[in-house]
Amino acid sequence: MSRRGTIFLWIFFAASMPAIAQTSATPSRNARARELGVPFEGTPGPLDAITDVKGVEVGYRTLISGEGKLQVGVGPVRTGVTAIFPRGKEAVDPVFAGWFTENGNGEMTGTTWVEESGFLYGPVMITNTHSVGVVRDAVISWQLKHGTPTSADDWWSLPVVAETWDGYLNDINGFHVKAEDAFAAMDDAHSGAIAEGNVGGGTGMICFEFKGGTGTASRQLPEKAGGYTVGVLVQCNFGTRHLLRVAGTPVGYEIAGKPIWDDDTGSIIVVVATDAPLLPNQMKRIAKRVTLGLGRLGSISGDESGDIFIAFSTANAGAGLEEKKSVALQMLPNDRMDALFEATVQATEEAVVNALVAAQTMTGADGHTVEALPHERLHEILKRYNRLAEVK
Repeated sequence: MSRRGTIFLWIFFAASMPAIAQTSATPSRNARARELGVPFEGTPGPLDAITDVKGVEVGYRTLISGEGKLQVGVGPVRTGVTAIFPRGKEAVDPVFAGWFTENGNGEMTGTTWVEESGFLYGPVMITNTHSVGVVRDAVISWQLKHGTPTSADDWWSLPVVAETWDGYLNDINGFHVKAEDAFAAMDDAHSGAIAEGNVGGGTGMICFEFKGGTGTASRQLPEKAGGYTVGVLVQCNFGTRHLLRVAGTPVGYEIAGKPIWDDDTGSIIVVVATDAPLLPNQMKRIAKRVTLGLGRLGSISGDESGDIFIAFSTANAGAGLEEKKSVALQMLPNDRMDALFEATVQATEEAVVNALVAAQTMTGADGHTVEALPHERLHEILKRYNRLAEVK
């Protein structure tokens, strides 16, 4: 049975629930792909992260507990929540946005209104497949608690919450993500350096049959192209091992391992941020270019994969505030977008490789173990194919 085949849900009442290790603080930084000599095109921002786009804040809640045989409602638990705020968690100003799905075997709530209005209101949240509902509702509660709406009597919200499936390692039918976990991820949101790998919604994810998770990267455009920044954050949970390419080298073929999936299984959620002044239709064009970055890695966007992307611009502040009767907008002409397309492709590719490099071997439900991408082997393969970059 495929991981997105028929799913049987159980209601399980446990007499005693083990404590779940709940963390929101940023863990020590793991290794990154560039430090291993992986060559990437383009110039990264200072942090090489989505938070290089001014105003963007990211927060996590990571849930890890238990080991051994799966007991629905008890564990093992390997999951979490990720929150991305375009203008920071204190802002009420929406951003122009667009979204795109390469293959729709997945979910991203709120996109009907993004498509219709052209605006993204509030954060983008990412979690596991069976926790979308509780996280969605928690966003509304958090916004009400923080006084985001001007009037609780007539205010409404359609939060954007996306998912990938972590049921191989996590007790996904135990519904361990609670409203307070979504609250913690949002409260934790901050600028600056952010963690990668087994964190937040990416905690229990698998990518090309290696341990996957959360990754990020950015690109800084040259001044002649506007000097804009493009940042990407991924929650990667897709692909079969033999497809994986890193910097054009057949890493998946070179590194043998026990198969996990029978075919191209899994999903990936990608969030793209930029400070370039783009309108909603242009943001959709940016979101579409994510597919090209994934293609560089070997993705075929298989039938069982949910490949869903959302892109937003932090420019044109105030354009979505209702009290304004009219606004003056800035817009980059379409024929000047090529550099942004290229940056999106490059940052997407690097963000996934960063997730693979940062992720650590994890054992979860029923003793399932997913090995991390071995750094030494990756370095060796790149060197043998003459693709190793000088490490600065």
